[in-house]
Amino acid sequence: MPMPERCSRFAEYRDKVLELFACKGFGQVGMRELATCLGLSPGSLYHHYPSKQHLLLDLIEEFYEELLATLGRIPQKAPAKRDRLNNLIRTHLNLHRDMPWHFRLVERDSGCLNEEQQARVRQLREQYERTLLVVLGARSRFSESGQLAAGHAIASLLNSAPSWLTTHALDEHEHNELLENLVGGAIERLLAPRRTGEAISISRSIEKTSNNIQAAAAF
Repeated sequence: MPMPERCSRFAEYRDKVLELFACKGFGQVGMRELATCLGLSPGSLYHHYPSKQHLLLDLIEEFYEELLATLGRIPQKAPAKRDRLNNLIRTHLNLHRDMPWHFRLVERDSGCLNEEQQARVRQLREQYERTLLVVLGARSRFSESGQLAAGHAIASLLNSAPSWLTTHALDEHEHNELLENLVGGAIERLLAPRRTGEAISISRSIEKTSNNIQAAAAF
């Protein structure tokens, strides 16, 4: 939904709504509670959003709009691909710091949308994943299926990595350096092969590694 069409009161209290969804869970929040959070009557809220799902989709669209806009600001003519990669990683670390509720909401509650809305989210995610490859200068190396696999693996890695070290008391510099080395090395390896089968195999390996690291961090 274009920004001018969004409920102005919702825009003003967006962070409260995000925190409400993220902390209680989308399924545990009703329209009446949302209206109270926004200082609106339930009828006024229904005028802007026919259902909770419409509001959730609005938040997820906002999330991907910001992701795509941020990727568009990354210089694509950096002296070396590693510089572009480091810029990309730092960008995602900064977004995690600035939009923590969005990341949690997208990861956990996208499945609460109806089929048409989920198709819209998949479209946005694929656009984001393809843009990642363009920023990294890797798009021409893969077939269509290879692009989808590589982009999905890179996006999953970037969006899950900031949670790996949350239980460790690190200063910001050390935290970012560790993640840049971990994520950067994995992405560089993924982008190195030219054979589609190899790329897909490594992308699956990266996703498995990401899941294992998250499980270990949670433990």
